[in-house]
Amino acid sequence: MAILKIARMGHPVLMGIAEPVDDPTSPEIARLINDMIDTMADAPGIGLAAPQVHVPKRLVIYRVPEGRSESGEGHPLTVLINPEITVLNETLDVGIEGCLSLPEMAGPVARPKRIHVRALDHQGEELDYEAEGFHARVIQHECDHLDGILYPMRMSDLGQFGYVEEMTQAQE
Repeated sequence: MAILKIARMGHPVLMGIAEPVDDPTSPEIARLINDMIDTMADAPGIGLAAPQVHVPKRLVIYRVPEGRSESGEGHPLTVLINPEITVLNETLDVGIEGCLSLPEMAGPVARPKRIHVRALDHQGEELDYEAEGFHARVIQHECDHLDGILYPMRMSDLGQFGYVEEMTQAQE
């Protein structure tokens, strides 16, 4: 396994539309997934999209740590290949987001609270499920990377975008 270099905001790989994965079970994709898992753990992060590691493919990995969702339940490490998201509820939820491609920065982003996800997993099996709250936010954030969208592009007030350390000190 390898720790991959994470592209930062401004790199062209983060600005394009990622290509579909033709064969989810190929050895190259398996190697990429394993390297992404190691990279995400090393960063540390809770989600990572292939474009963030300089691979313009429609592949994301994520997990929801226990205690981070509204129910307190976590969600295990999940691989989404060629994901499709459908909004199930137009109600927006505002939450603070950060990103491994924008280290040490954060800002509030409004996202639909409930979504439906269809994708393939690393074995080529179909995934079909709903996600809500923080779980839905993580998926939407990661899938945005597949379309060249970084979370500041979704912010309605860039005046609230800043360094986590500065924002934390200002609240103390």
